[in-house]
Amino acid sequence: MALVPYNPFNSMDIMRREMERVFAPFYGDIRHDLNIGPRVDVFETENDVVALCEIPGVEKKEDIHIDIQDNALSISGVISRTNEVKEENRYHHTERFYGRFQRSVSLPARVSPEGARANYRNGILEVRMAKETHGQHREIDVEFH
Repeated sequence: MALVPYNPFNSMDIMRREMERVFAPFYGDIRHDLNIGPRVDVFETENDVVALCEIPGVEKKEDIHIDIQDNALSISGVISRTNEVKEENRYHHTERFYGRFQRSVSLPARVSPEGARANYRNGILEVRMAKETHGQHREIDVEFH
C-alpha cells in the first residue's frame, strides 16, 4: 500500500464542489457570480494603451468615474435600474447586475493622464491613454453618446 501525503484542504475542496453541484440549478456558476467587477481588456498600440470595459446599463456620464495613478487604471461607478417590474409581473430569474461597481487593472506601460480620453458607446467604455515616461495623476471625463 502506497503512502499518500495528507492534504488538509482536500476536504474543503470536496465540500466546495458539492455545494456548487447542489446550488448550480438555482444560482448558476458560483465562480462566475463572484466576479462582481466589470470585465476589462487592455492592449497596446504603438502610441497608446487602450482599455475596453463592459459596463452595460450606465445611463449618464456622471455614473462613471475613471482614475489613472501609479501605472494603474481604476474604473468605478453605479448602474441603476429605472424600469422596475410591476407587482403582477414578478421575476422568475434575474442575472443583470445593478448597483455599485469598481475595477482596477495594472497598465502594461507608463501612460500620460493628461492625454487620456474616454468614450462610452453601446455598453462598452473605451479608455485610450497616451504612453509616457513621467508619472502623473488626473481624473478623466467621459464622452457619453
